[in-house]
Amino acid sequence: MSAEESLQRAETLLDRLEEARTRLESTEDPEAALAILGELSEIAREVEAEIQRAKREAEADADAER
Repeated sequence: MSAEESLQRAETLLDRLEEARTRLESTEDPEAALAILGELSEIAREVEAEIQRAKREAEADADAER
């Protein structure tokens, strides 16, 4: 996966993060809120993984150009 693809995936995940945050703000059900918080946590981990992957790819590309 290229750095650009990782960044695009991270952007998609950030969109999902925003959608889940909006659902969290609109719910009054404590159990639903807990489930959404779990989802937010998982999405945040995926975003971090994609950012790290993109960083590694960018560094590898920079090293290859030297």
